Amino acid sequence: MGSALRVGLVGYGVGGAIFHAPLIAAHPSLRLDAVVTANPQRQQQVRAEHADAAVVDDMDALLAREPDLVVIASPNRTHVELATAALDAGLPVVVDKPFTPTSVEGRQLIEHAAAKGQLLTVFQNRRWDNDMRTVRRLLDDGELGRVHRFESRFERWSPTPKPTWRDSGGAEDVAGVLYDLGSHLIDQALQLFGPVAAVYAEIDCRRDGVRADDDSFLALTHANGVRSHLWMSKVAAQQGPRFRVLGDAATFTKYGLDPQEAELRAGRLPVDDTWGREPEQMWGVLGVGDEVRRVPSEAGDYPAFYDGVVAALRDGAPPPVDPADAVAALDIIAAASRSAAEITVDRLL
Repeated sequence: MGSALRVGLVGYGVGGAIFHAPLIAAHPSLRLDAVVTANPQRQQQVRAEHADAAVVDDMDALLAREPDLVVIASPNRTHVELATAALDAGLPVVVDKPFTPTSVEGRQLIEHAAAKGQLLTVFQNRRWDNDMRTVRRLLDDGELGRVHRFESRFERWSPTPKPTWRDSGGAEDVAGVLYDLGSHLIDQALQLFGPVAAVYAEIDCRRDGVRADDDSFLALTHANGVRSHLWMSKVAAQQGPRFRVLGDAATFTKYGLDPQEAELRAGRLPVDDTWGREPEQMWGVLGVGDEVRRVPSEAGDYPAFYDGVVAALRDGAPPPVDPADAVAALDIIAAASRSAAEITVDRLL
């Protein structure tokens, strides 16, 4: 297998500290070599949590170390600039979602990676959520029959905005729940049901002082006729079902979030087969009316993303996430913005 690939991580906020750094550190074929952050508190956090990793102030210092892979987990507005710098240095790149601010920039970045002959992929980790994997299994097994509606929610209760770019930033920061949570929900819908022909959206700022959306809804009409209804909110004092999938044979309903984020926040690492599993009382139910049964949840598997990255770099396998998929999601986000502004349906196909 050779020596571990040395990874340079750019950014140590939630994405870098909670998701990427632990997953990289736990992977047998990867080594967290250096972290870019100029924030003194976060520098101390890196040293406490990953003592073997160097801490550097900027991208130039990271590139001077000549890592084998660069992971971009910096604020959304910086993704294009930093990913371009890494590609220009002849390095493969992982970019956290949202991939880029616009689909035009996304396509340009893909073309640039191809011109440089470098891997480019996007961290759409929610493809490996336990509930997403369970829904895919049910679809593959045909237990729902022909699906006509897919309902999906990421809802939170955060009535007081935080003084961060995510809550208080504007369009220049690529902020808001449509970009943040919506990037996941749209990607999942596309993976399950394919291209989208039409988009209707309601995009709102509900809390005082916010400039980016914190309560949004999308209705997607897929080319195959399935309708996806997607909710994302920071002002939901009670959460609806995470998934509700309606078919002509049965409905599947699932409450609660995949456990992997909570495990990572608690300091657990994916090092054994208990990872990503949830208790039976959290399983979803499948059936018709009162005649339902609990469906065992698939185990969540975020490590599969970096397994795919390693396979792509060492064996020439396809990237774990095609960046063109992220561009398709950005096209839908743009259509949603037009729909909400014009109070109309935006047609893509």
